[in-house]
Amino acid sequence: MIHLTDFTKRYGDLLAVDRLNLTIDRGETFGFIGPNGAGKSTTIRFLATLLNPTRGDGTVNGYSVTRRPLDVRRSIGYMPDAFGVYEGMNVGQFLEFFAEAYRVPRERRRKVIGDVLERAGLSLKRSVSLGGLSRGMKQRLCLAKTLLHDPPVLILDEPASGLDPRARVEMKSLLRELRESGKTILISSHILSELADCCTTVGIIERGKLLLHGPIEEIYRRLGRKRVLEIRLLEPMEAGLEILRSEPELAVVRTDGGTATVELEADDRQLAELLQRLVTQGARVLSFAEKELSLEEVFLRVTNGVVG
Repeated sequence: MIHLTDFTKRYGDLLAVDRLNLTIDRGETFGFIGPNGAGKSTTIRFLATLLNPTRGDGTVNGYSVTRRPLDVRRSIGYMPDAFGVYEGMNVGQFLEFFAEAYRVPRERRRKVIGDVLERAGLSLKRSVSLGGLSRGMKQRLCLAKTLLHDPPVLILDEPASGLDPRARVEMKSLLRELRESGKTILISSHILSELADCCTTVGIIERGKLLLHGPIEEIYRRLGRKRVLEIRLLEPMEAGLEILRSEPELAVVRTDGGTATVELEADDRQLAELLQRLVTQGARVLSFAEKELSLEEVFLRVTNGVVG
């Protein structure tokens, strides 16, 4: 659905993106991770047909970004990291303007606008002046605008920026809904935990180079990290700690109140056997759960050279 081949972009002496090769399949939600200046927005603007490559090309929905930009634009809903609204309009007029620009048939326009307003949680704001909207409301309105022509591909640059906690939860729910409806979504964000919640695959970029990409679970495995368990023990917890310390392949990293955090190399069967030993030898186990590697940890490990 999205394919980049040797995409390279220079700005004078600055190499912003260096020979980026990437494929995002139909129906994926791909999270683009990287610090400011890593090349995320440059890549996104190229896919949105807003800048020419120094070298390489890309396709979106089967159309070449450089040779068939109008077809690419019809195929995408693009939400930039910074956008403006026309303060003299109200919400309904703003969407009517873009619906006409997207050539949504006049007889369908009112229903289409109502549908995107509902999806974005703005149904009650149709008559509100744009000048009276908060930053978060404008963010939602921009997302609603990208959905007007029902594009198969969504390209979203920092879509959660400026949203309050409730709106962030609603945004994640909407992204999952859009993925389930068959949309292919590329989303960049600095809020890495949010990408873990709603993305099927991620890519990590730094200094214009794609360091690692793939399904989140596969990336976790490639990092080769030991498994981390958080085991909550009822008092007295010393019996449980003695059992854990006697395990030769296990290291007790820390204890905090009634929780012991341990590291070990083990498969699922070995974890089940460890839990069984704890219980049968008298430890009072309240909970026994694996702590997942966060995307923040993934990013730090990859950019610090843990993965080759």
